[in-house]
Amino acid sequence: MATSRKPQVDQAAPKAAETAKKDKKPKLVRDSFTIPKSEYEAIAGLKARALKLGASIKKSELLRAGLKQLAALPDAAFKQALADVPTLKTGRPMAEKPAAAPAAKPATKAAPKAPAATKAAVKPAVKPAPRPATPAAKKSK
Repeated sequence: MATSRKPQVDQAAPKAAETAKKDKKPKLVRDSFTIPKSEYEAIAGLKARALKLGASIKKSELLRAGLKQLAALPDAAFKQALADVPTLKTGRPMAEKPAAAPAAKPATKAAPKAPAATKAAVKPAVKPAPRPATPAAKKSK
């Protein structure tokens, strides 16, 4: 008597592909930049506007939404949008100096400490003289 067997279907392959899609998260990059104060305040205004519309949004999400909108523009409109933004001097802004205060050293981070020296480097070049014996030490001898 011949028995017919059903071909076995590998159930693990579709599940593995499905979990790989779920587990794959985009790699995040942390960055910092300088923008004019008025544009920084505009971010807060747009966040408040989104909140009024019922959407709570983070600053990074707002910036990413703006990037998507710029990416969708045709070349001519994109070029105009770039021309509308003034170029800024890169780097950290200078600290504002108070006019009436005497000249003070600008606040900086403390210099990093040197690595701990090894015992060989700490030994003095000349052997110190022995200490004179105290009266209590003389009595115990």
